[in-house]
This record gives sequence, C-alpha cells and structure tokens, in this order.
Amino acid sequence: MTKVLVTGGAGFIGSHLVDRFLQEGFEVRVLDSLDPKVHPFGRPAYVPPTVEFIEGSVTDREVLAHALKGVDVVSHQAAYQDYMPDFSRFLNVNAVGTALIYELIVQERLPVKKVIVASSQAVYGEGQYDCTAHGFLLPTPRSQSQLTERRWEVLCPRCTHPARPRLLQEEHTNPYNQYAVSKLAQEKTALGLGWIHGIPTVALRYSVTQGPRQSLFNHYSGVCRIFVSGALAGNPLIIYEDGQQTRDFVHIEDVVNANMLVLQQDAADAQAFNVGSGRATSVLEYARLVREKTGTEVEFRIPAEYRTGDNRHSVSSISKLQALGWCPTHSLSDILDDFLMWVEQSGGIPEKVQDAYSNMKQAGVVLAAG
Repeated sequence: MTKVLVTGGAGFIGSHLVDRFLQEGFEVRVLDSLDPKVHPFGRPAYVPPTVEFIEGSVTDREVLAHALKGVDVVSHQAAYQDYMPDFSRFLNVNAVGTALIYELIVQERLPVKKVIVASSQAVYGEGQYDCTAHGFLLPTPRSQSQLTERRWEVLCPRCTHPARPRLLQEEHTNPYNQYAVSKLAQEKTALGLGWIHGIPTVALRYSVTQGPRQSLFNHYSGVCRIFVSGALAGNPLIIYEDGQQTRDFVHIEDVVNANMLVLQQDAADAQAFNVGSGRATSVLEYARLVREKTGTEVEFRIPAEYRTGDNRHSVSSISKLQALGWCPTHSLSDILDDFLMWVEQSGGIPEKVQDAYSNMKQAGVVLAAG
C-alpha cells in the first residue's frame, strides 16, 4: 500500500484529494493547521476518521519531520492566501514551508517517490497580452493613477492603447503581488530542488477552483462564497471595477483528476502545468448566473472601486496538460449547482462571518476610483 501525506488535507482542495486517495487504495496521512478563519470548529466532519491526522504547520520543523516519515508521496496543498497586507506570511508559509519539505527529505534521506505542489495561476501577474501595433507584452500591474481614472483595461506601455489578453502560457510568469511572488518562489523551489536531488516533482497552477467544501466561514474564499452568500441574504452583489474583468473557473473534481494524472505519469515530472477551464467568464456574467441559480432578484452594485493588486484578465491555456490526457468535464453551471447543494447540506450560510469588504476598505486594499 502506498502512503501519501496531504498537507492542508482538511482544506477545500486537500480534503477532496484525501477522499480520492482513499478510493484509490492509498494509506493517507493529513497535516493541517486548522486555521480558525477557515475551520472555526476544528477538524471538519468530512475528514474521514480512518485518516491519520496531525494538527500543525508546514513551517514547524519537528511537526513536518514527523509527518513526512514513512510516506511515499507528498501532496502539498497547504498554503496561505488572503487579500490583506500580510506580506511576510505569504513567503514564510508558501515558500519556506515548501523548502523545508525538501530539506527534510534530503537530510533524513526519506524515500519519497513523488511530490505534487499546489501552485497558482497568480504567478502570471497581470497576464500576457498582444498589442496590435507592438506585439506580445508582459505588462506591469495597472497603476493607481490609471485605475483612479477608471481606465480598467491593460494598456500597451508604448502606445497606451488597450491590449488584448492572451490565454496564459506556462513559460511566461510575471508576478508582482506578494501572494503571487510566494507561489512562484514555492514552485521554483520545489521543481529546482526536486531536479537537483532526484525527487520527482510536479507543480500544478490552479485557476480559480470552486465547488463543495469551500469554507463558508472564510469570506476571503472567493467570489463563489461571496456572491452566493450575498444573494441568499438578499444583499446587493458588490462588483469591482466595471465587472468586465475575466477569470477562469474550474471545478474541484477536475482539479483532483489533474492531480491523479500527474501522479501516475512520469512525463509530467519536473514541470509546471495549468489546471483551469480555458474559458473566460466575466464577473458580471458570473453574478448573473448566481442570481439565476439562487432564484433571487438582488441588485448589482458597481461603485467604481478596485482591489489593489488585482489583475484584469486571467484565463489559462490548458493545452499542455491536455496533451497528457486530462480535460475538464465540469461547467460553471455545475460548479454553482454543487456549491449550492453543499450550502444546503451544511445548513445554509453562517450568520456571523467576518465582513471582508469592510476590512479590506479599512486596510486600504479596496480603493475608490475618481
């Protein structure tokens, strides 16, 4: 029997991987810090009682060393993500924690056969664009002055005309905000140390992953949680910029299938792969579908505000992973259906949840345009 360690195994993506590993006959160990912002009641009931569970952080050397003993595979899903300016914590958890995994494997001569690291589409920063006059460009983030003037689209720096977004290709990374930098540092650490020390490693750059088990308590868990909770409560849906920014939403089951594929294929080793839908969805389009699925008539509020560090368009090319035999099978409609079913099974959206919008405004993360 193969033994797998799933870091962050009580979390959204990690817990689904735990279930799949068990179905496939693996012996499973979980390491999770049980962050109270995500798990206010401790270990979730959906984590099977048969799983060996270690509560602790990937940055704790002693705890991590214990968790790594005797495992054949490491599924490294633990990460820190937030919109607040906790800059140092991103690198400490995401990059340093990953380096510590490899440090212990090498120093203790642990016979780990494969490591799969959860990276992020965020590593592309503002994205990849084409200007009709000047060709391909990797833009810097839009300036505060541009956003204040409500010029939302990415502009070519040479002619200042709006540029056209490309599907994001794996070879061009360009992170700026601290979360994105930490995720690129994480995957470069993993792929580099894996290559040098002969530890087969794969990095998966997840697009916006959604579905059942997304935390109902953590208001930073994404647009699905925010819009659905707002609609069910009858509150206006607050939309940043003009609502025409686009994202790439992928179902949790498709992400799990991608993990299992690269685990089984040696051809994936030492590489990074996008895991997404390959389809652009605007925030307004998403909001309309949420309103339809919830059967509500909530209004959309577009106050010409923006979130610092947000990118305008992010949709990944998935051709590289498709070449290995993976393909997404779930639509955005499936995502919302499954999430709403999860909300109903959980007894509805909790009444007392932190007000992320007000917190971000107070911290200067959300700003008003002119």
